[in-house]
Amino acid sequence: MADDSGLSRFQKRMRAIPQAARDAVVPAIVKGADEIAALQRQLAPEDTGALKESIEVTPPGHSTPKYSQPGGSRVAGELEALITVGDHTVRYPHLVEFGTADTTAQPFFWPGFRLGRKRAANRVKRAVAKAIRGTKK
Repeated sequence: MADDSGLSRFQKRMRAIPQAARDAVVPAIVKGADEIAALQRQLAPEDTGALKESIEVTPPGHSTPKYSQPGGSRVAGELEALITVGDHTVRYPHLVEFGTADTTAQPFFWPGFRLGRKRAANRVKRAVAKAIRGTKK
């Protein structure tokens, strides 16, 4: 057998990267979404507590609650976690977030997202890099 100077080992590693990255990134995505949701819960106004309790993280492959905002019920993709607010009893989160003619806005959803986005993205990048480094064999 001829010496391929490590080409076969390199090709095997390149084939392993995509699946290894997918496997490693899902827990990082869900943990980042959980942290963002926690920030949103901290920022949400405390009237009855129902609004805070309705903030939910949907992991990959699962369906969001029926009356959630933004977007209603949908299934999360293979590499995404969805953060939603609202349910069948809490159908007013957009009114709290953006205000009405009679009430001032009390933003909590998008500010919480913006506060936690960078940390969550860095966690995902580290998980992918670690998975790629782990394919060395």
